[in-house]
Amino acid sequence: MPARIVSDASARDNAALSGRSVALINNMPDGAFVATERQFVGLLDEGVGSESISVNLYTMGGVPRGDKVAEIVEERYQPMATLFEHAPDVLIITGSNPIERDMQDEPYWEELVRTVKWGVGSVESVLLSCLSAHAALTVLDGVERVRRPFKCTGVFPQLVDQAHPLSAGIDVEILLPHSRNNESPVAAVRDAGYDVPIESDAVGWSVATRRVDTCDLVLVQGHPEYDPTSLLREYHRDASRYVRHERDDLPILPLHCVADDDWPALEDLHRRITGDERDVGLLESFPFDTVGAQTPWPWRETAIRFYANWLSQSRKSEDPHDA
Repeated sequence: MPARIVSDASARDNAALSGRSVALINNMPDGAFVATERQFVGLLDEGVGSESISVNLYTMGGVPRGDKVAEIVEERYQPMATLFEHAPDVLIITGSNPIERDMQDEPYWEELVRTVKWGVGSVESVLLSCLSAHAALTVLDGVERVRRPFKCTGVFPQLVDQAHPLSAGIDVEILLPHSRNNESPVAAVRDAGYDVPIESDAVGWSVATRRVDTCDLVLVQGHPEYDPTSLLREYHRDASRYVRHERDDLPILPLHCVADDDWPALEDLHRRITGDERDVGLLESFPFDTVGAQTPWPWRETAIRFYANWLSQSRKSEDPHDA
């Protein structure tokens, strides 16, 4: 049964009577806002099986919005205040585009801290992605994130602990996307008491989890929700800003972000626009749409199984007969 989007308080209250509720706080910037909603709701759809769930949408007020996305928020997203009045069964907080070098200087930081602390005290299971995961580690465990010398972006091999409930049924070796400028060291995460069921020698941990009082806290440093063109779109965005002189730091080409046959041409484009040919026409002549349509999606089944495991685990924690 598809997950239902709940857009107002009366619908939310009616939905709560017929199935479990998921709160999704979408903090991504305008360019990725709609895609992020689609990606997370799509995984909930696939992972929930025959169960009935409702999805309540929220976004934090400190994230800058243009008119188009502001209209979407007004039409379909609920005020954050209603989240604290009606705790969902499970909560997802997406990452966001860092504006400040120091996470604590982000305009939504205080609201994010409040929400994380409220979530682990009020919700059965909380899943935090990317920057929000780093924020939780800082706020709850004193683990500070570390700035990487260059952006970690691409599709990377991962090793899976199949004995952990969150990774049951997932292959021992998988691929997952990562896209971030910062990281929380895996040794510090383990020292803070987290299990790490999915990790990589190349890019560190992808999933970490621990019990916080009555809440299952799940931190995701990778991006299993990404669709096959997400990394390519990010690169196109950054490269476009670079060739238009809107930014002077070089774009980073995500590893393994396209089909093998398309990689040499993309690599050649990157070498040219970051060399002597900082040319808009060169970038725009590249067939990004065609290449994107041919990009493989090797992590899709892994992502679905992971979210199915998470939803199943949170359902068991809510059932008094499983206590």
